[in-house]
Amino acid sequence: MLALMMGSVCQAEDITIRYNGATAKVTQQKKDSVDVTVDGAKVNIVSLSQGHKLTLRLTGKSDDGQLVLKTAGKAKVTLDGLTLTSQEGAPLDLKNKKKVEIVAAKGTENTLTITACNDTANHKAATIWAKDKLLLSGNGTLNIVATGDGCRGIKTKKDITIEDLTLNVTTSGNNLGEKPFGFGDGGFPGGGMPDFGGGGFPDFGGGMPDFGGGGFPGGGFPGGFPTFGNDSTRRGGFLMPDFGGGGFPGGGFPGFGGMHPEENDSTDEGGFDGFGGGFGGKHKYVASTKGIASKGKITINSGNVTVRTSTPGAEGIEGKGGVVFNGGNIDVMTPDDAINANATIEFNGAHVIARSSTNDAVDSNPKGGFFMPFGGNNNQDTDPAIIIRGGTVYAWSQVGSPEEGLDCDFAPLVIEGGTIFSVGGGMGEMPSVPSNEDAKQPTALLLGLNIVKNEPVYIYDGNGKLIDTVTIPFSLRRSASLVGSPAFKVGNTYTVKTKGYEKTFTLNEPFMTIR
Repeated sequence: MLALMMGSVCQAEDITIRYNGATAKVTQQKKDSVDVTVDGAKVNIVSLSQGHKLTLRLTGKSDDGQLVLKTAGKAKVTLDGLTLTSQEGAPLDLKNKKKVEIVAAKGTENTLTITACNDTANHKAATIWAKDKLLLSGNGTLNIVATGDGCRGIKTKKDITIEDLTLNVTTSGNNLGEKPFGFGDGGFPGGGMPDFGGGGFPDFGGGMPDFGGGGFPGGGFPGGFPTFGNDSTRRGGFLMPDFGGGGFPGGGFPGFGGMHPEENDSTDEGGFDGFGGGFGGKHKYVASTKGIASKGKITINSGNVTVRTSTPGAEGIEGKGGVVFNGGNIDVMTPDDAINANATIEFNGAHVIARSSTNDAVDSNPKGGFFMPFGGNNNQDTDPAIIIRGGTVYAWSQVGSPEEGLDCDFAPLVIEGGTIFSVGGGMGEMPSVPSNEDAKQPTALLLGLNIVKNEPVYIYDGNGKLIDTVTIPFSLRRSASLVGSPAFKVGNTYTVKTKGYEKTFTLNEPFMTIR
């Protein structure tokens, strides 16, 4: 039975929704320009006023409930001991035209769960979906659980801000599918880039100009050029194993398909399409089960944020417009990039642990960075990929080369402060590192550091004083680890020690590579 209650509005007070199993009871304190429709435990609210902030309070429990909120103005939704599960579509479906604030009431625990996301075309493929800006706050706890295939945790079209809140996001469903490669399993037609001739660039005499008749000296870079380039399921990017006697093997870039560089993303909308077969095709997924995803910027000011994903392509925190960590404690563990952006990622004061089992821990793909491999970090026309100003940044990739703890795609990495310990395989011996100009706080790259699971890594100054202790929950032989500390000073000597490894070095420059 469909019950319709019209004409209720709250210009100053609440709409209260009490969920009770298969039903929901709505109490309205004032009546003005808000329409409410209740169907079982599914509540639809439309607010036409732009001049007041609509306030709602949600409480109770339902195993098949939902709130669909369409607002012309701002809104505040307080969760007060709410347990709400939706069997199809977002439990909180926010069709907002202005910012909505979701508040976990002080001392309360609230859980939102989505179990199916078949209607992805109507923006319901997330536990919380918001059309405009979203602020998540409060001194309570909010658990976001996405168990359905193709279901994300939180998804918005604009910015997300998180503060004070204890936020736990978990996704466990499968992706809805894998996008086909643009050029099939062979990359460009004919196994390479068109018109590249018999193994080299056209008109280059079988090689690159001024490199002699055989391409790069000695048949290419020794052992082949490192696997640089686009990441995020980085079994793509530019894989150039041996430039060989005359250019690229097999006639060009193997398995390299069409591109949309404005969306350099690991899995879904846009990205580098068609990294087909050949050497390491790039996988692109339909509705990958990401944790927190925004087409705008994600900013975390305070609180405790934990994100866990479990399927291929499922990144933890992805902000297309950038990610900013100002404070709080953030713990992200994922198969794909733990933290990803198509713009600058900033660490200003938070304690961040980012861990990926098959990819980069922190991956920034700013415009202008990817296609500057020979300009690298000194390209002044490229925005910084990662800026570390303070706090703690532990960025750990456990899969080994070519994945990195901090991946900048050849855009600048700027270090101005903070405690840093990254773990990754790097790209041969070319991981993302700061230049001397960008290492405003002294930083060292340790090549060959042997990481042993649950064995502490100790960092001492020249007087034997302990600066930092880091315990990594996995093993990785011969990692490329970036280490930085506010205690580091140019001209001083330091020792890094762990089980089976000890290295003493002097920081003669702001940035140094220690072999």
